[in-house]
Amino acid sequence: MNASNEPSLSQDSLTLQQAQQDVDQWIQSIGVRYFDPMTNLAQLIEEVGEVARILSRTHGEQSYKPDDQPGQLADELADVLFVTLCLANQSGIDLTEALQANLDKKTKRDRDRHRNNPKLQS
Repeated sequence: MNASNEPSLSQDSLTLQQAQQDVDQWIQSIGVRYFDPMTNLAQLIEEVGEVARILSRTHGEQSYKPDDQPGQLADELADVLFVTLCLANQSGIDLTEALQANLDKKTKRDRDRHRNNPKLQS
């Protein structure tokens, strides 16, 4: 915590572990407490919807309505990550370990799958 009692978030290269700690520190000092997991799930779905909205308008066939303000993809992806970090923290999950295990699983399962997929050949 700094002098103003706000969390001092990491500025340099951020690991998943540090991100989880930073989010927890923010929740404890500013956010009061974690939302319950079902509320966080609803928040996650809402934020993923915001990402979908931006991408459907910038890379898809949808257009913005005249009164529609374009969202910032980076900010919405950060919102998705924030809620994901909250869910991991409140579930006792180390996302560094979880991501490494997930990448290992995908590597073993998909080692040749995508290379041999004719749909992905250009």
